[in-house]
Amino acid sequence: MPRSAVPKIPLGPIMTSIEGVELTAEDRELLRHPLVGGVVFFAKNFTDQTQIAELSRQIKALRSPELLIAVDHEGGRVQRFHGDGFTEIPPMRSLGDLWTTHPPSARSRAFEIGFTIGHELGAVGVDFSFAPVLDLDYGESTVIGHRAFHRDPGATAALATAVIQGLRAEGMASVGKHFPGHGFVKGDTHWERPEDMREFPQLEAEDLVPFRETIAAGLDGVMAAHLVFPNIDPQLASFSSFWLQEVLRHKLHFRGVIFTDDFDMVATHAIGNLTERAQAATLGGVDVVLACNDRAGLVGLLDQWKPTLESALSRKWERMRKKAPGKRH
Repeated sequence: MPRSAVPKIPLGPIMTSIEGVELTAEDRELLRHPLVGGVVFFAKNFTDQTQIAELSRQIKALRSPELLIAVDHEGGRVQRFHGDGFTEIPPMRSLGDLWTTHPPSARSRAFEIGFTIGHELGAVGVDFSFAPVLDLDYGESTVIGHRAFHRDPGATAALATAVIQGLRAEGMASVGKHFPGHGFVKGDTHWERPEDMREFPQLEAEDLVPFRETIAAGLDGVMAAHLVFPNIDPQLASFSSFWLQEVLRHKLHFRGVIFTDDFDMVATHAIGNLTERAQAATLGGVDVVLACNDRAGLVGLLDQWKPTLESALSRKWERMRKKAPGKRH
């Protein structure tokens, strides 16, 4: 299809996934829906570098502006693409360990890792990775664990900032997660609804520090956690106007894109069906909802949800688009 014939459809507030390593007719139809703004790749979508680059090209050819493409590619056990041109990225805790012995070397290595991620993903048409992880390693969370840089907020902030700078050097946006901090609780939001019983002053003094510092350094996106802090606010953080608007927007002065974590996670199920979750999250202050790995639910969401699309959404989406290497966002 010539570029002039590609449908012009503003990007919507949903990121979703596709089923396999190539587009089906149903994929194409769903990805052209006005509520969709991007695609999240998983390991199931990848066979090799050539295949994933072609899949990205086909997705971007579906409409104008092009859909954005993201992936969880942090390193360690959360790296979707392996082999055939992709460097094996170590877990971020390895940088924390290096920080303990020689902080300058750790910063340098963190920059190199960010640069490598940005270069290799950008080469296959991916716009951004959901990285870096800004959670602190309290030694409690099995789902976070060595994905976290360090227990110390200052070390975490410094190393994450270096990763962000490396990503930016390759024109790639950064997404800090999981706001306001997932490292303290043992529970996994994929399978349960964990509660963090701490009070706000403790989170402000520790868990919020990496978010505050990386926002000041130019963090482009934030992913909100499906956690509840009953002694602070009764809502899941990813649906909470207190966390997303009062704290993240107003207290921390974040102006970028707020994403939910995936709505497929059990922690969100009490909110209702996908449409009810999407409505509640956007009312809470979210810009983009992730509705992946539930095709039937996605179809219902696209049919039933009638959001009021804010005029700034297109500009926020553009913040996440892969830029020429070295161009600041």
